[in-house]
Amino acid sequence: MKVAYVFSTSGHTASYKLGKMILPQLEAGTHGVDVVGMFFFDDNTYVLRRGDPVGARLAKVAGEQGMLLMLCDQCAHERGLAETVAGGGYRPVGVIDGVTVGCFPDLYGALAGNPPDHVITL
Repeated sequence: MKVAYVFSTSGHTASYKLGKMILPQLEAGTHGVDVVGMFFFDDNTYVLRRGDPVGARLAKVAGEQGMLLMLCDQCAHERGLAETVAGGGYRPVGVIDGVTVGCFPDLYGALAGNPPDHVITL
């Protein structure tokens, strides 16, 4: 089974639930499903900043497993983690390697080649 996670709850959902629960299982190979992507909103975007220990661990796992990591473009922009580009859109800045930014249509397109069976919102 393939899943995608959406980290949308205010607060530090990503740093706690991802960092203390999901990520250790992914690292150990005991999570029980294939995670094809993660989408981060609001302050949850901060976990993907360059230098964040949870983000560094996640970058390693995502690279090994081919997992999509995407920030909400406007959430990232408001927090200094994305900048506008000529012609429209955003690009990530100051984040771990492999992170993209976008909105729901970008997420759908990015997951189209490897769609999840379930989307879990935390």
